[in-house]
Amino acid sequence: MSNSDLDDVKRRMDGALESLKRDFAGLRTGRASAGLLEPITVEAYGSAMPLSQVGTIGVPEPRLLTVQVWDKSMVGAVERAIRDSELGLNPSADGQLVRVPIPELSEERRKELTKVAGRYAEQAKVAVRNVRRDGMDLLKRQEKDGDISQDEQKKLSEQIQKFTDDHIKQIDETAAVKDKEIMQV
Repeated sequence: MSNSDLDDVKRRMDGALESLKRDFAGLRTGRASAGLLEPITVEAYGSAMPLSQVGTIGVPEPRLLTVQVWDKSMVGAVERAIRDSELGLNPSADGQLVRVPIPELSEERRKELTKVAGRYAEQAKVAVRNVRRDGMDLLKRQEKDGDISQDEQKKLSEQIQKFTDDHIKQIDETAAVKDKEIMQV
């Protein structure tokens, strides 16, 4: 296994962690965050486009998001996309500015969101473990084919296991921070 293969394993595990952070940014915590609207797509010009490509997302207040829509004809589509996003948001248009007030979260909704966060974290762990399995399979194949020695295989598999342990720990820490953020009133 070359250094580039090892770098690829680490890069793929880093990718799973970054994906988790993006997923968490889209989870509503009761505080306004531009990341909340980023996953939303808008039907624009005959195709689905990310909200950030039809307007500028702003956070003027802790409980308010705004979308400055660039094309006046898109305001209705932006409003509809936000309303239909299942985030429980109720936008209102003011000219080309769409205001999105962030309502308080109920205790029940907070608990629901921590479960969703837990599912996201578990998906990220599964992704990391899949990368680990792929790396270990490659090592076994290379040892069997005589490309690397048994000692090298053992050393490299320990390194992959260390990457895995580090990433699982980071996922757990990130999830704990998100849970605390969601439950904070």
